[in-house]
Amino acid sequence: MLSALPDDALAPHWLQVPDDANDLPATVWPASAQRDADGALAIGGVGVAELRTKYGTPLYVLDETEVRAHARGMHDALRGAAQAHGTDARVYYAGKAFMSAEVVRWVTEEGLCVDVCSRGELETALAGGADPARMGYHGNNKRVSELERAIEVGIGAIVVDSAIEIERIAAIAARRGVVQRVFVRVNTGVHAETHDFLATAHEDQKFGVPLDAAPVSVARIREIPSLEFGGIHCHIGSQIFGAAGFVESASRVVELYATLLAGGPVSTLNLGGGFGIAYTRVDQLTPFPELASAVVDAVARECEVRGLPLPELAFEPGRSVIGQAGVTLYEVGTTKNVSLGERGDRLYVSVDGGMSDNARPALYGAQYSARIASRTSDEVPALVRVVGSHCESGDIVVDHEYLPGDVTPGDLLAVPATGAYCYSLSSNYNQAPRPAVVAVRDGEARVIVRGETLEDVLARDLGIAPAPGTRAGEGEA
Repeated sequence: MLSALPDDALAPHWLQVPDDANDLPATVWPASAQRDADGALAIGGVGVAELRTKYGTPLYVLDETEVRAHARGMHDALRGAAQAHGTDARVYYAGKAFMSAEVVRWVTEEGLCVDVCSRGELETALAGGADPARMGYHGNNKRVSELERAIEVGIGAIVVDSAIEIERIAAIAARRGVVQRVFVRVNTGVHAETHDFLATAHEDQKFGVPLDAAPVSVARIREIPSLEFGGIHCHIGSQIFGAAGFVESASRVVELYATLLAGGPVSTLNLGGGFGIAYTRVDQLTPFPELASAVVDAVARECEVRGLPLPELAFEPGRSVIGQAGVTLYEVGTTKNVSLGERGDRLYVSVDGGMSDNARPALYGAQYSARIASRTSDEVPALVRVVGSHCESGDIVVDHEYLPGDVTPGDLLAVPATGAYCYSLSSNYNQAPRPAVVAVRDGEARVIVRGETLEDVLARDLGIAPAPGTRAGEGEA
């Protein structure tokens, strides 16, 4: 996490005035992002002016080649690290980061399994052609109807989150005459160095069971003929840099693994996901092959010192697959200089989106970068805060950034690293229609998720008189 500001500072210590306020740091932007001869941004070979003309703003832009490259790279790195120790690794795409049928096709074609945590995600993954036998189902409160549907389609694994859920899954599987494979999610007690809402392994939170309670849950699963115990699952949080947290979590999970082996087989250890991405130029990432090797080496080492066989491993990257591939385009509506006396000035840049298309700054204090996308400028960089158009003072898109001081209404503004959790968390706050998602590749653009219109938003309000020729609740044809 980037540190909070001191009371007397306008800009955080890590934010430096850039040598060039038009540059596109490679760690933050898609590899295809570049400026043309006129200084306008292009992504996947498609210029932003063309995207605005065809699809409007705000607009989520997703680079298909970038998604595929990250999926393939993580799949190969994790499996390669596991195979170096004589085992294998299964890599799931954590669909909650961004879920659409088209993205499901991309990641599965690159070798990934799919992880879902709701009926909607399950149905989307199935519609995208994902093999249900290569899917996992998460959640702390899966409805009975959701469990019935997952078991009906032949879900590969269900991650159990409570003792109650064990009995529910067992009853459904018995009625259907099948044996359902399940994992037990445990809290390792390892706290990720991240926002409290992103840390998922501390004890006082809703996910999983404590390590010392896991043997009881596993023993119960092993008693039930309609259940098969597949292994242990853990997840220490999200947006994690480096391997230290994963290594410590692995040591605690292997200790539990040793205990559980005394009562029967444990085929898989699922270490979850949470691998971070760069949102600003100062975010320092460990190259993923190094990170994959460090984590797998740690598990192998913990098993070796205890004389245990190294089981199959599983991982669930989401943000790290799709985050860097996404760029959100906005149009600047107004600018306003705010003088803070001796502390200096800040330029507020208002855009035509905000917390309805990117809730993360409001939820987590997440930091982002921004660039003028429609042109370049040689003006002296100004400290700006990019804000949305919603009726909330906390409606901030980019809290701290330097942009050319002549940023003006009508400019296109691009915010990178928005592929994960922006569309997924989007809303209709202030009755704003949600933007479209457009995929770009090799100079071509196509809509993969249709944007909403104002008519779409109004059509759900049954207090609005229907248009002539339609029935109440039907909306427009």
